[in-house]
Amino acid sequence: MRWRWSWLVGAAVLAVVLWSVGADPFVLGVRSLDAGTLTLGVLLGVPITVAGAWRWRLVSRRLGVELRPGRATAACYRSQLLNSVLPGGVLGDVARGVDHGRAAGDPVRALRSVAWERTAGQAVSAAVAVLVLLVLPSPVRSSVPVVLAVVLGGLALLVVLGRVWPTLRADLAGLAERRVWPGVVAASAVAVAGHVATYVVAVRAVGVTAPLTTLLPLTMLVLLAAAIPANLAGWGPREGVAAWAFGAAGLGAAQGVAATVAFGVLVLVAALPGALVLLADLVTPAGARPADLVTGRRSRA
Repeated sequence: MRWRWSWLVGAAVLAVVLWSVGADPFVLGVRSLDAGTLTLGVLLGVPITVAGAWRWRLVSRRLGVELRPGRATAACYRSQLLNSVLPGGVLGDVARGVDHGRAAGDPVRALRSVAWERTAGQAVSAAVAVLVLLVLPSPVRSSVPVVLAVVLGGLALLVVLGRVWPTLRADLAGLAERRVWPGVVAASAVAVAGHVATYVVAVRAVGVTAPLTTLLPLTMLVLLAAAIPANLAGWGPREGVAAWAFGAAGLGAAQGVAATVAFGVLVLVAALPGALVLLADLVTPAGARPADLVTGRRSRA
């Protein structure tokens, strides 16, 4: 039932956007992507995926369910593809957590590792968004209090839960270690930079020529909206925030929607290598798959 409400919310937001700007921006977003732009999107997807896999391995290692690099990257490609085509935008991550748990023999820790990996990425993205919104003047600077409130609220919730949930407290202490958090932050920064670059490519593809200083604050807000787990295969809040942000910046709500549609297509195309992973999983019996999801080493967490 929760997932049903999730995609219903995303569908409702998308319907409002479609009613507000019409279908033309959606068509423009798709038609603006030529072979060169799509290829660039695929290439940008490589460092994004590798960085995500690296972050996942760092977190998993600390929790005692380490992964091998190749399989971690393959699993991340698969999860990105599933997130791009299934409601909610997180079912692919749940699937890789479940698979990892089966291979490692510890489903709970494996799912925790995915949850922390996602949380770390969004935390860095939010921090970068706040920094960009504070440094660069823009018509959307008024959104800083909202973003700060969400970030501080999340931190306060973690502190409260950490006091009453020993496992959570242990996880936080482990991730705060000097051998863990710098790598997690660095990997997250690479992923954020890759997403920003992909969005800028999409913006240019639909004909928006505004300078980067104008685009960066809008981009960060759109990327934060894309992480809201109430969407229809990634669509919904992302397009709604883009329409508002681009409209507030004087670039036109329709242009914002077109750019974000192009971004959504680029993200989907960049995740298509995950289809090969899905195909391999389908044609290879579970018992015959190589045991490369974990390294065999376990650490205390």
